[in-house]
Amino acid sequence: MSADFRGEFGYSPAGTWAAPGRINLIGEHTDYNDGFVLPIALPHQVTVTAARRDDDVLRLVSRQAGGRVELRIDDLTPGRVTGWAAYPAGVVWALRQRGHPLHGLDLLIDGDVPPGAGLSSSAALECATALAAAELYDVDLAGRDLAELARYAENEFVGMPCGVMDQAASVLCTAGHALLLDTRSMAATQVPFDPAAEDLTLLVIDTRAPHRLVDGAYAARRRSCERAAVVLGVPALRDIGSDDLDRVLAALPEPELRTRTRHVVTENDRVERFVALLRAGRIAEAGPVLTASHVSLRDDYEVTSPELDTAVEAALAAGAVGARMTGGGFGGCVIALIARQRVEQCVTEVRQAFERSGFAAPATFTAAPSDGAHRVA
Repeated sequence: MSADFRGEFGYSPAGTWAAPGRINLIGEHTDYNDGFVLPIALPHQVTVTAARRDDDVLRLVSRQAGGRVELRIDDLTPGRVTGWAAYPAGVVWALRQRGHPLHGLDLLIDGDVPPGAGLSSSAALECATALAAAELYDVDLAGRDLAELARYAENEFVGMPCGVMDQAASVLCTAGHALLLDTRSMAATQVPFDPAAEDLTLLVIDTRAPHRLVDGAYAARRRSCERAAVVLGVPALRDIGSDDLDRVLAALPEPELRTRTRHVVTENDRVERFVALLRAGRIAEAGPVLTASHVSLRDDYEVTSPELDTAVEAALAAGAVGARMTGGGFGGCVIALIARQRVEQCVTEVRQAFERSGFAAPATFTAAPSDGAHRVA
């Protein structure tokens, strides 16, 4: 990494920082409703090799995207930078907005988090950049504060109205655990997650259907949830209990508000049921909770796609104990909890189902919960 940095910028870096992508086990579209989520960090990471500059210049090179972007930090404003460079530029802008005097950086970006797959490559890039910049400029920024700053950058600079789950997972997750995060209080609890103890594997199916969320679909769903909360007189849909759901749905004037609300309320319940089963050592019994989440995301929240639905159906037909889309939807990945000896057959059946449907062949890999953002060198 140091040699590559010297090749790009002509001098040695100060260090390399890494942040992982994530898989959300369950709790989808609940984070911007102040709800509960349960992600794990992936072994796939984005790395940022970096050094300070003193001339108010930000130079960015991405091994994956190719090319070089050069910006003046004083000129950074929301909407001015597009594409992959907006994410690290947004972090630098956010640090300046919070009163931290950054005077320039050279950043070489690399990594193996598949972009556009719903695995939070953008959050990993933001968090690795924030970690590097904070250390290089002696900014006291870590943990929840770092995740919040990265989320602020994506909301306000990039223009993506995401919740905090992706950034929190990239920073706070630990190996061997899922992260139970209350996105209102930011209380985080490490929940042991070891499928292998029950001879199970978490299989990730990347449908390779592009996952694009900065368009209007994601924002429209967030607005629907906010409108429903206003009608119901609550701060967020997290404040609706499942016991009140029928009464609450009857009070909402539009079918769309009712279905969006039903998903959020029932999804929060599913997170709590899933965690209870993990804590009881009954991971296989948690599989149907995953499948119920997918059905809700398909029918009530309407964020799946033909590729995602096909992958879930094929995985279940191949013997998965549970499967669902993960991430914001409209493309991206599916997770399947399946017996280790059935993984190869499941992959074969999913690929055959995609071929029959005329879809491009999916990519697959198995995932184990890994550590969050850290300095590499």
